[in-house]
Amino acid sequence: MDYKFIEDKMEKTISVFAENLAAVRAGRANPAILNKVKVNYYGVETPISQVAGISVPEARLIVIQPWDLSILKEIEKAILTSDIGINPNNDGKVIRLSFPELNEERRKELVKEIKKMAEDAKVAVRSIRRDGLDEFKKQQKDSLITEDDLRSAEDQIQKITDKKIEEIDNITSSKEKEIMSV
Repeated sequence: MDYKFIEDKMEKTISVFAENLAAVRAGRANPAILNKVKVNYYGVETPISQVAGISVPEARLIVIQPWDLSILKEIEKAILTSDIGINPNNDGKVIRLSFPELNEERRKELVKEIKKMAEDAKVAVRSIRRDGLDEFKKQQKDSLITEDDLRSAEDQIQKITDKKIEEIDNITSSKEKEIMSV
């Protein structure tokens, strides 16, 4: 029996979760928070990374240097309208994003947010498990597999699920440590 499709779906869920976690501001400058910010570049919504160089010269500073200076204002506008919560500093050549130091209250808020995201990812993984089990139960009902095959499939799918949930927990705890130690 092939469990690859179940494992692939769970893996995609985890990668989306990890991507979303990367966008959480942890007090350190992380260019990943700009991934969802799009700039109007000659009428086309374009990711900032495709119209500018993004660097992190210091721990709490991101510098955005557009390849075409005419879009500097557009980049600034896109950052202001996004929900990243940082005001850009435009000097006419580059845009600087300074990340403020996180206070204890904000850190705890971020940890709660991360735990909620982790729980959502776990729910998605469990949903994939349920769908996979339903598929095998249907096959057993249609006499395509035996009852022993079904039990074996249930055990195997549960092992995969446990492994993926543990992976989510590990990702979450490392992000939590990152936030609390900044």
